[in-house]
Amino acid sequence: MTMPRTSAILVLLLLISATFLSAKKEETLEELVARAGAAKIESQPDLFIEAAERQLAAADDAFTAGNSEQGLKAVRDIVTYSDKAGTAADKSGKKLKHTEIALRKMAAKLRDIKRTVEFENQAPIQDAADHLEQLRSNLLNRMFGKEAK
Repeated sequence: MTMPRTSAILVLLLLISATFLSAKKEETLEELVARAGAAKIESQPDLFIEAAERQLAAADDAFTAGNSEQGLKAVRDIVTYSDKAGTAADKSGKKLKHTEIALRKMAAKLRDIKRTVEFENQAPIQDAADHLEQLRSNLLNRMFGKEAK
């Protein structure tokens, strides 16, 4: 084969593989959580953080659309998945920094969301942000060798 023909075939194969990769169905939240639960402990922090971040986006969308019930359920899920990520990072000693940074960003976003919702929905959102901050503090203590109080 000549070089131009080989290059053309290679480009064609790359285009075909890119098409198949983009056609791949996005993993649902339930599938992600199941995969995270079954993963090795050192992989769990990233997977549970991804699930929490997805629920953070869902909560923001729900509150923006005026669906407080769905938004509050997503906030509860954020806390659950963040707890699992924090526990896995603490137990494995892996992904501590990444998990801490993600928790900080999610807590800040929750505080931003809190400012936009009705008064009766603010307390649960603030409680969730405070909980994430506590998880974050525990990870910082673990990273810098201080015992959690």
